[in-house]
Amino acid sequence: MLLIAGLGNYGAEYEGTRHNMGFEVIDELASDLDLSISKEGFNGIYAKGQAYDQPVILLKPLTYMNLSGTSVVPLMRYFKIPQENLIVICDDMALKPGQFRPRSKGSSGGQKGLQNIIDNLGTQDFKRIRIGTGEPPAKDKTVDWVLGHPAKADRELIDKAQDEAIKFLHLTIKDGYQKAMDALSRNLIKSDIE
Repeated sequence: MLLIAGLGNYGAEYEGTRHNMGFEVIDELASDLDLSISKEGFNGIYAKGQAYDQPVILLKPLTYMNLSGTSVVPLMRYFKIPQENLIVICDDMALKPGQFRPRSKGSSGGQKGLQNIIDNLGTQDFKRIRIGTGEPPAKDKTVDWVLGHPAKADRELIDKAQDEAIKFLHLTIKDGYQKAMDALSRNLIKSDIE
């Protein structure tokens, strides 16, 4: 079983903010796969079903970003999902708007939701997809930046990166993570390719 967790902050006031890139990707992926994110539990809401003949869970933690691990890890343990079957989607200020970056492991890079998952899981060895939001104008503006809405031009670039990330996730579910990475390295994943 594959667990795809999109990180964000729950509530209407956070919709469309930079910190909610993971929620947005999960919502679109669920729509594509005809899965309803309506089950409650594990400090989150989730969908459990089949996609491309593979068992999959799509999760949106409701813990706020900084406590995401308190949702992701209990769900993993309950469903006996190994860490190699976890993919986390989150925002990343170090990437420019329009970029998305899948990685098979690594540090949190300062992303507090990822860090909480690392802390609760006890390892950095899980897959993640980062969606670029760009850097704030000043370090002391970080909170306002991640909880703010991107400018129209940045939003268009972010939408493109999210589309590419969703295509990457479709390939991962269907053919496996390595085949999706191979397609990415051959430039076969672009937002203008169906």
